[in-house]
Amino acid sequence: MPVAIVTGASRGLGRALATGLAARGWNLVLDARGAGVLEESAEAVRALGARVLAVPGDVTDPGHRAGLVAAARELGGLDLLVNNAAVLGAEPLVPLGSHSLDGFRAALEVNVVAPLGLLQEALPLLRAAPAGAVINLSSEAAAEPFRTWGAYGATKAALDQLSAVLAVEEPGLRVWWVDPGSMRTDMLAAAEPDEDLSGTPAPAEVAPVFLRLVDERPASGRYAAPAFLESR
Repeated sequence: MPVAIVTGASRGLGRALATGLAARGWNLVLDARGAGVLEESAEAVRALGARVLAVPGDVTDPGHRAGLVAAARELGGLDLLVNNAAVLGAEPLVPLGSHSLDGFRAALEVNVVAPLGLLQEALPLLRAAPAGAVINLSSEAAAEPFRTWGAYGATKAALDQLSAVLAVEEPGLRVWWVDPGSMRTDMLAAAEPDEDLSGTPAPAEVAPVFLRLVDERPASGRYAAPAFLESR
């Protein structure tokens, strides 16, 4: 059975992706900072018949990243790395002129440095897989200038470029950087607490885009969820 690492898997899109992959016969290594809620997600995924190793910790910690890859090795290898964990840098979001530099540094560590570090740790296993792939979570804010989203968007733009270069440097892998669009998540609620999210898609409604990428394996590149769904 193929094996995936999914970071930020205790809730939202990470949990939805883990559930969808398990239903397709994948075994999983799941990451999140909170051990209790991560174990709840892991139990739900195990109920679908998957082998699941829940590894709580902080993706900015090199030791934790090594532990995630070691867990994948325990399950037999690594076919897919999903860098989903992210932070805003400020909650709620604020204009660049008043954005905390410490918050921005923290967002860079979680949203850019940690995915690269985990990728470097995982590359030997991904290269050895019959069809190794990487999914990096992008954002519309990486490409469009939305007020107050500048710092977060800058981290996602950096991750986009990192992904594009990785696709060139590792032609044997599939590398997809995906803008999921707006989702009804705790992160979006924290970013814009006064926003009405009642009409915003839930993560489970967006997860099929990512699962389709895994199933169909299109060329490496940047994909936007709404447009990708419409192309079916």
